[in-house]
Amino acid sequence: MGSPFGIPVHVAPSWLIIAAIITVLYAPLVEGRLALGPLSYLVAFVFAVLLYASVLVHELAHSVVARRYGLPVRRITLYMLGGVSEIEREAPTPGREFWVAFSGPLLSLVLAAGGLVAYGFADPDTIVGVLLWQLWVANLLVGVFNLLPGLPLDGGRLLRALVWGVTRRPYAGTLAAAWVGRALAAAVIALPFLSAWWTAGSPNLFAILWAVLLGGFIWSGATSSLRAARLRERLPGLRARSLAREAILLTADTSVAEGLRRMDEAGAEAIVVIDTDDTPTSIVSDAAIAAIPEARRPWVPLSSAARAILPGGVLDAGLEGVELLEALHAHPAQEYLLTGSGGRVEGVLRSSDVQAAVTGS
Repeated sequence: MGSPFGIPVHVAPSWLIIAAIITVLYAPLVEGRLALGPLSYLVAFVFAVLLYASVLVHELAHSVVARRYGLPVRRITLYMLGGVSEIEREAPTPGREFWVAFSGPLLSLVLAAGGLVAYGFADPDTIVGVLLWQLWVANLLVGVFNLLPGLPLDGGRLLRALVWGVTRRPYAGTLAAAWVGRALAAAVIALPFLSAWWTAGSPNLFAILWAVLLGGFIWSGATSSLRAARLRERLPGLRARSLAREAILLTADTSVAEGLRRMDEAGAEAIVVIDTDDTPTSIVSDAAIAAIPEARRPWVPLSSAARAILPGGVLDAGLEGVELLEALHAHPAQEYLLTGSGGRVEGVLRSSDVQAAVTGS
């Protein structure tokens, strides 16, 4: 939809659903207040657009502050339940995490205050007056709701920053904020039932559906944050050299049977095919070997069961943590050749081994 401050803004199709819901629900209120007839639906739709403009400003606050701290922002996406700023890296300190998180609710509350002041100068029985009233209330709700202390809400990030600052462990902060987020999700889902019990009435079906949708969003976000935090805890121990499989170097015309014999003799787990200049050209695939009948293996050359080493398929054996994952992401492959100083082959790294190390499986 545009790139304010150089940040691309996307609107998901699900926004049309919530815009239609807001229009249908809000139009009777406008009609009861202003008696505009069919024009009430247009005013209600304008309110839906202005509401999401407020959400956009909220997300822009996050993104602009993040960029000031040197954190790259991929884009902002507006969707059915609000908006999200896709910040590609985490803040390096709890203080910066706090300000990136707090900037959004702070600006929403400032907009609410400004809207309230403007409403004081407007005629409440006009289109402008009705929109100003709804906008300041909406921004107040957006600001206050996002300050609730559970991930993935901004308040959860504030709680994470606080616990992180006290414990000096970002994982501890995420753990606390994620579990509070899960408790918050359960409370949101239970709210319409508790309200009906308190008033001795029946739960409203629309309220139940909305609570389940919102609670499910919070629970899912908290769970994703918890999973990502556990991943980051494992990253410092993620080293290419320690995950590498020992490899032997053989020429392309070596038979599969002979290659397997030599690999077993050397106690290796992989075979790298080299040319006449001893330059690695391909890596033998376990799946390809398994597909060759054992009786034929003495007659099939290793070159028939090997995958060529493509550009990006050679990695530094010293890669660790995030740098290792970024290298794999830049050039996806099933296996990589690891080299050390002077281009010496140090083994073969399989992406499945890295995935197992990351997930703990």
